[in-house]
Amino acid sequence: MEKTGTTIGSYAPDFELPGIDRAVHHLARYLEKYRGVGVIFMCNHCPYVKACIDHLKKIQADFESEGFTLIGINANDASLYPEDSFDNMLSFSDEYQLNFPYLRDPTQDVAKSFGAAVTPQAFLLDDKGVLRYCGSINDRPQAPELLEMAYLRNAIAQLLNSEPINPSFTEPVGCSLIKWRA
Repeated sequence: MEKTGTTIGSYAPDFELPGIDRAVHHLARYLEKYRGVGVIFMCNHCPYVKACIDHLKKIQADFESEGFTLIGINANDASLYPEDSFDNMLSFSDEYQLNFPYLRDPTQDVAKSFGAAVTPQAFLLDDKGVLRYCGSINDRPQAPELLEMAYLRNAIAQLLNSEPINPSFTEPVGCSLIKWRA
């Protein structure tokens, strides 16, 4: 597959995707409302996602009042990985009590446009839709109790404080590859 994706400093692709709330979500609407948006490519079955979900929920809770939101997107091929189906996204959201929107990318076009490679992978956008950070959520995705570097949290704080984001890229760590359709 040809590598595509959004580079740091360029505009992220807009999208319209269905959410577990049965509404259609538009990135442009989030950009109108929030100072920062964190797009997290995730899925239901990934042990890395399960290990960091509490960290993500805490990020959402801590920064929402400052004009920030996370958006989870599941792009995995549900025909190959039934656990990642829309219905199972509903169950996952209930089980983990997600406090941010969880969307389905059935065509995988959004994941390809962003350049998502693993789950979980974070893309931090400013209010103009410009990609400011891409990579790992933290340095210990499967052992949050040993966390030393909260990359995404730090990047969000820097963005909201109008500071340069450093680092702006970290190598994403997670389940091998997004489960692409054949």
